Amino acid sequence: MEERGLRVAKTDKAFFSKISTTISKLLIPTKIGINGMLITLKRNNVLKNYETVTNNKEEEKEEMLQKKYEDAFILYLESIDKYVMDSIYKKVRAKTATTFEEEALSRYYAVIHLKETQYLEYKYRKQKYLLDLDYMSLRNENKEKQLEKYKGFYASKMNGIYKGILKNYSVQLADKVSANLIDREGLYDSIFETLEDYIANILPIKIKLEGKEDYKEILAENEKVESFLAGKLDTRDQIEKRMYLLAISRKLFTHSLPLVVAEQCYEELINEARNLIVETKIENKKQAAYKLLIDLIQEYNVRLLSTKIYWEVPQDREEYKKFWDEYKKITKENVDGQVQKEILFIKKELKILEEKDKNKQIIKFYKDKLVEYGALRRVKNKYKTFKNCTKKAVRV
Repeated sequence: MEERGLRVAKTDKAFFSKISTTISKLLIPTKIGINGMLITLKRNNVLKNYETVTNNKEEEKEEMLQKKYEDAFILYLESIDKYVMDSIYKKVRAKTATTFEEEALSRYYAVIHLKETQYLEYKYRKQKYLLDLDYMSLRNENKEKQLEKYKGFYASKMNGIYKGILKNYSVQLADKVSANLIDREGLYDSIFETLEDYIANILPIKIKLEGKEDYKEILAENEKVESFLAGKLDTRDQIEKRMYLLAISRKLFTHSLPLVVAEQCYEELINEARNLIVETKIENKKQAAYKLLIDLIQEYNVRLLSTKIYWEVPQDREEYKKFWDEYKKITKENVDGQVQKEILFIKKELKILEEKDKNKQIIKFYKDKLVEYGALRRVKNKYKTFKNCTKKAVRV
C-alpha cells in the first residue's frame, strides 16, 4: 500500500490521502524497529569477529578469521544501507523525518552520485558514510557502553578507509597520462578536506585508545590546526592551516600520500602564497603573506626535499645538495640567521621562476627584498654621451 498507493475513482481524494498518510506513519516506525534490531545484531557480530581477529595469535587461523570478519563487515554495512532506504528515505517522503535524518539522506545521495564517475572513491565514501551514520546514531542515543565497545573497530576501519581515499587521490595526481584531463585544484582541495576531516574526527579517538605518548609531535601540530577552526578564514589562514595539515600527513599517511604527491601539494601552496603577495595591496598584509611564504618554503625543504632519495633529474639532486649544505651551514653558524635563510630561499625561488609575464610581479618583489637585505644592488639606469667619438667597424 505504501509503495503503490490507493487508486480511487469518483470519490473524496482528500479523505483517502489522509488514510494513506496515516498508514505510512504507522508502518515506517515498525520498519525502523526491525531495521534497528537487524543493525544491532550485525554490529554485535562484526564486533565479536573484530575482537577475535585482534586477539588472535595463531598464524594458521589468521586468514580464515580475517575472511569471516570481512564477511560480517559486509553484512553489517548492508543492514545500515537497508535502514537508509527502508526507513530514512520513507520518513523523508512522509515528512516525518528529523533534521538529522534529512541531512543523512542528502549526504547519502551525494555519495551515490560518485558511482558513475569515480567508482573507487564511491566505494570508500559509501563505507565511510554508513559507518559514520551508525556511529552518530549510537552517540545520539547515548548508548555509552555500546559506543565504547564500538570505538576500536570504528577507528580501525576508518583508518583504512581514509588511507584508501587519499591513495586514490594520489594515483590520480601522479597519473601523467590523464594529468591534463583531471581537475587538479579540485583534487588538492579534496586531499586537504580529507586530512582535516580525519584529524578532527578519527585522530582524537585513536589518541584516546592508544595513548598520547605515540602522538606527541602530531599533537603539537594539531594544536596549530585547531587554532583555525573558529571563525571565518581568509586566504592566508587557509594556506597556513593546510601547511600544518601537510606536516601531520607526513607522519600519518606516508604511504597513502607519498612524497611525490606531498611535493605537489607543497608546490601548490607555495604558488598560492606567491599569488597572495602579488594580489594583496595593503602593505602589512603583504608582509604577513611573505612571512607565510618563507615558512612554507622552509617546511617544504626541511620536511620533504631533505628526505627525498629519488630524483628524476640527477642534476637537480646535485643542485639541491649544494643548497641544503648552505642551509645547514647557516643554521649551524648563526643562531639568528633568519635573514640569511630568507636570502637563500629567495635566490632559489628566482632560479625556479622564469621571466614570464605571470611571474614578473613576484620576481620584482623578490629582487626588492634582496636589495632591502643588501644582497643585491640596484644599478641606476643612465648613460653618458661623449663628443668627437668616431665609429669603427670591428671584424669578428
